[in-house]
Amino acid sequence: MSEFSDLPLIPALLNTLSKIGYTKPTPIQSQAIPPLLEGADLLGIAQTGTGKTAAFALPIINGLSYRKKGVGPRRVRVLILTPTRELASQIDASFAELGRGIRLSRCVVFGGVSQNPQVRTISRGVDILVATPGRLLDLMNQGYVRLDELETFVLDEADRMLDMGFINDIQKIIKTLPRNRQTLLFSATMPPNIEELAAGLLKDPVKVEVTPQATTVDKIKQSIIYVDKANKRDLLQHLIEKNSIQRALVFTRTKHAANKVAEELDKKGIKTTAIHGNKSQGAREKALLQFRKGQVRVLVATDIAARGIDVKEISHVINFDLPNEPENYVHRIGRTARAGLEGLAISFCDSAERFYLREIQRAIRMDIEVDTDHPFHSDTAANAPFIKPKPNGGGQRGGGGGGQKRMGGGKKRSAGSQRSDGGGKHSGGQHSRGERSSVKSEGGERSNSQRSPGQRSGGPRSGSEGEQRTSAGGEQPRRGKTANRSFNKSSGNKNSSNKNRSESGNRSASSGNKPTSVGNKPASSGNKPTSSGNRTTSSGNRPASNKNYSSPGNKRGSAPKANRGNRRSA
Repeated sequence: MSEFSDLPLIPALLNTLSKIGYTKPTPIQSQAIPPLLEGADLLGIAQTGTGKTAAFALPIINGLSYRKKGVGPRRVRVLILTPTRELASQIDASFAELGRGIRLSRCVVFGGVSQNPQVRTISRGVDILVATPGRLLDLMNQGYVRLDELETFVLDEADRMLDMGFINDIQKIIKTLPRNRQTLLFSATMPPNIEELAAGLLKDPVKVEVTPQATTVDKIKQSIIYVDKANKRDLLQHLIEKNSIQRALVFTRTKHAANKVAEELDKKGIKTTAIHGNKSQGAREKALLQFRKGQVRVLVATDIAARGIDVKEISHVINFDLPNEPENYVHRIGRTARAGLEGLAISFCDSAERFYLREIQRAIRMDIEVDTDHPFHSDTAANAPFIKPKPNGGGQRGGGGGGQKRMGGGKKRSAGSQRSDGGGKHSGGQHSRGERSSVKSEGGERSNSQRSPGQRSGGPRSGSEGEQRTSAGGEQPRRGKTANRSFNKSSGNKNSSNKNRSESGNRSASSGNKPTSVGNKPASSGNKPTSSGNRTTSSGNRPASNKNYSSPGNKRGSAPKANRGNRRSA
């Protein structure tokens, strides 16, 4: 067929095509539309920029118009899965443009934005749903989307879906689809995993292959520039200024590199912005809008955005870094020479990327012309051996001792040392290595661990079993594996295994009685180690300011009983 008018499309569609200037179908459209109108499954192999979206959008709109019916709540009639947010928005915009004057409800679903508006739209039921796998599966698990009444399922950019790791999500979604449906699968390449997916998904499909796999558009002039890695940014600036490039798309391999390249060009007076997976959806849409309107001359992107950028009149595609997969090279340069226009694709190649260049030239079945008309040519890169680079991130970070984390910079505590529930005080006057030398009191003030001789709270704490910290308010500490048997021998106080040691000095933890004498220092003589091996301090109780101390000679109103056979010191 030579024109759209030869296709059995409804008059409303033909009128819309005429108004927007679509008269002759592209090869993929002329081959795919007739069998799709008859309801057949389809396996389409076509590179980007060939009019693939209209190839499935036109028969879908035509079929929904013929089969007009109501859509139940949370139900969907047509589902189109895409790998990226940008591509989802682009497909939804194509349906809006081609379906002018035809009342069909639509919704586009992807992550990075609030799900509430999407849920409200789907709750009423929609004719056409364009979605990315992750967000769709999330809404399905929440019960907001049901696919049991689906009529048509489209899996677009299937090879890219699998490259991005969506295979598990896709399989989960496929399991919920009804058996009686029309299925379309489009892919720019046909690796074995796509063939396996298509075999289980399609029923007697019509296969449409417009061009051989991994071939590039004929109207794209390609060139390669050998350059040292350190000179790539200067070379990029030189090319943009020399050729007065007004709309260029630059591809980097990593998100970090995209940000750095955009910042460098912007500092040098070339308006540039970046787009990649770490950008929010709002930032990505703003960057694309600025690029479409010509507000920025250069858009720096990663491969995740390669198939979602549909901007007319991109004159140059520049591969700042060569992709490590030949198929991605085809998708990158396919952003230029769209809608019959011509374009230029320039690729930088340093000495570490020669292997990637050879694989790309094998895949596209041609040798790319070398450009030496610039001051940054590198013979080192041009003559480098074809060595496959090793993947990044293979090593382990250095660190000693089996990778145990240190808490607060101090040493690892023994089994009996416990952290308090929030008070942060210590039973002794000294803190372990790496801890702060002062702690907050209950009133919020700081009391330093080095007190005057009359107020010093004690000696060193042992790290063996039996050592514990109590909470600030005298609350019960968390139980551990230790016997929790520690004593204040000089003052005559004994703490049982399930009692708390007083930290304010107002009360004895075991008896609750106040000390009777005033101003006496606790005696340090006569203290003996406890059964757990801990040396007792000169005063196990930390006194508050202007409070009484108990001395060995003073007796309390009610003496505590001995704990597990230990005697009071004389």
